[in-house]
Amino acid sequence: MNGYMIITNNPMVRDKLGETHNVVYQEISYEDILKDVRDRIHEGHTLLSHPLSGSVKPNETPYKSIMVSEKKGAVDAQGLAIIENAIQACGKFVFRSDKYKPEVYGDFQLIDLTLIESGITSADTQMWSEH
Repeated sequence: MNGYMIITNNPMVRDKLGETHNVVYQEISYEDILKDVRDRIHEGHTLLSHPLSGSVKPNETPYKSIMVSEKKGAVDAQGLAIIENAIQACGKFVFRSDKYKPEVYGDFQLIDLTLIESGITSADTQMWSEH
């Protein structure tokens, strides 16, 4: 498709990008998204977007979308270090869903969608310039 896939627990990302991009949607926690991406890096996928992008901390949002390569190659050691650090950082925070009203979740989804769309634009531009 695009040379990358988006791993997400954000239903807005699934709904807005699922028809045009390879979106792997799972109803799991923020931390579990990080662990899923780590497992994919161990399988040879390359990390393409930073897991802690934006100024939103793991305890401030339940949603995360991360881009990895579709192709597998050698283990991305730098990506593995980044995702492991993100998992450790995430472990220091506890998401408190009781802090927020239900309508705020749409805002969290939109922020995550905007961040991943920015990453997609960058990835698409880079892949286009390589051809």
